[in-house]
Amino acid sequence: MHHCFLIRNAELILTMDDERREIACGDILVRDGVIEAVGQGLYDDDAQIVDGRGCLVTPGLVNTHHHLFQTLTRAVPGAQDALLFGWLKTLYPIWSRFGPDHMRISALVGLAELALSGCSTTSDHLYLYPNGARLDDTIEAAHAIGVRLHATRGSMSIGESLGGLPPDSLVEREEDILNDCIRVIDAFHDPNPGAMIRVGVAPCSPFSVSRELMRDSAVLARDKGVMMHTHLAENDEDIAYSLEKFGMRPGQYAEELGWTGSDVWHAHCVKLDDQEISLFARTGTGVAHCPCSNCRLGSGIAPVRSMRDAGVPVGLGVDGSASNDSGNLIMEARTGMLLQRVQYGADKMSPREMLEIATRGGADVLGRDDIGRLAPGKRADIALWDMSDVEAAGSWDPAALLLAGPMMVRDLFVEGRHLVADSWLTTIDLPNVLGKQRDLTKALMEG
Repeated sequence: MHHCFLIRNAELILTMDDERREIACGDILVRDGVIEAVGQGLYDDDAQIVDGRGCLVTPGLVNTHHHLFQTLTRAVPGAQDALLFGWLKTLYPIWSRFGPDHMRISALVGLAELALSGCSTTSDHLYLYPNGARLDDTIEAAHAIGVRLHATRGSMSIGESLGGLPPDSLVEREEDILNDCIRVIDAFHDPNPGAMIRVGVAPCSPFSVSRELMRDSAVLARDKGVMMHTHLAENDEDIAYSLEKFGMRPGQYAEELGWTGSDVWHAHCVKLDDQEISLFARTGTGVAHCPCSNCRLGSGIAPVRSMRDAGVPVGLGVDGSASNDSGNLIMEARTGMLLQRVQYGADKMSPREMLEIATRGGADVLGRDDIGRLAPGKRADIALWDMSDVEAAGSWDPAALLLAGPMMVRDLFVEGRHLVADSWLTTIDLPNVLGKQRDLTKALMEG
C-alpha cells in the first residue's frame, strides 16, 4: 500500500475546516492515513498522484443514523404505505427470521451503498438479535468494506404482552442486554483518534424499553465512556404515547432519565418544540436528521433551521433501508436541503450549509473532531466528486453539489485507503455479495 499520496489540481476543495476555506485548483497531501497539507502547488517526491482535475473535493460524508439490517427488507408491500407503528407491525415478524448471515450480508450491502455515495463514517443502530445474531456480524462487515463504523448495541425489552410494540419473540431480558453491551464495548470499542470502530449504547425507543433500561443504559455508557443513542419525537403517535404513558413530552422524558448531554444523540426529533430545542442546545445533545425516512413515513419535517440557529449539533442520517428505502447519503443531503426550503423559505438552507451538516456536523454529533473536515492532522477521509460528467455539466459552482452534481462519488478514501476508485468499490466482491443478498431476500419472501 502506498503510504503517501497527493490529490492534485482539484477544481475546488471544500475543506469544512474552522475557517471554512474553499481552495480553487487545490491539492491535498496525505501520509499514513492522515492529512499532512491542504493548499495549492503542493509537491512530494514519494507521493503517488491522484488526478483531481474536474473534481470537487469534500470531507467524506458522515451518516449518523442507520439500521443496516434493513437492506434485506426494502419496499415490503405491507409496509409501503403504512405509518410508523403499522409499518413496524408488518416488519417485526419478517425480521424475527433473521440470523447472523442476514445481518452480515445486509450490512455489507448497506455499507457498500453508503461508500458509493461518498460516506466514509456511519453509525448503525441494531436493536434486535434473533437466532444467534450479534453486533459482531455488522462490525465484521465494516472491517471488510473499510468504512468507519459507530456500532450501537440497541435493544428492545418490552414486548406485546407488556404493552409494548414488538412481538415477545424479539425482545430480550434487560440483564442480558446490559451484559452484552459490556461484552461488545470491551471487545470492539476504540476510544482513540482515528478509530475505525466505536461502540455505543442504544435502547430502541421509549415505546420498546422500560424506564429502568433507559436509565441503566445511560449509567453503563457513562461508566464505559461511550456514547448513547435512541429514537426520539419521531412523529405525532410518538408524542401522544409519551404524554399518555409518562405524562410528559419526549424532551422532558429524555432529560429526566439522563439522556441529554454531548455524549447523547437522538434520531429524528421531528416534533421537538422550542423548549426541547433549547434544552438540546444548552446540553449539547445531538440530533440525527433523517429527511427521506420522515417523508416516507409521513412523520413531518424536522425543525433543522431552528435547531441550527439555537446551536443544536445536527447531523444527517439515511435511516434504515426499510423506511427510506435508499441508503444514499448525498441524496439524503439534497432532500434535507429541499425540505428546509419548502418549510422555511428558499434562502433558509444553502447547499453549502447542508453539505456541512453532512460532513463536519455529523462528525461533531458522533463526538469526533478527527474527521469531517480537511485540515492538517485530520484523518484522510476524502471524497472526490466528478463535476465533468452529465449530472453537473453547466454548473457554475461546484460547491453547490446538492443543487447540481453527481449523487455517486468518483473516489473515496477512508483513513487514506482507496475504498472507491473510479466509482468502483475496491474492497469487496460486490456482485457476489449482491447475489447472496438476492438469495436471502427470495427466501424471506417465500416465507
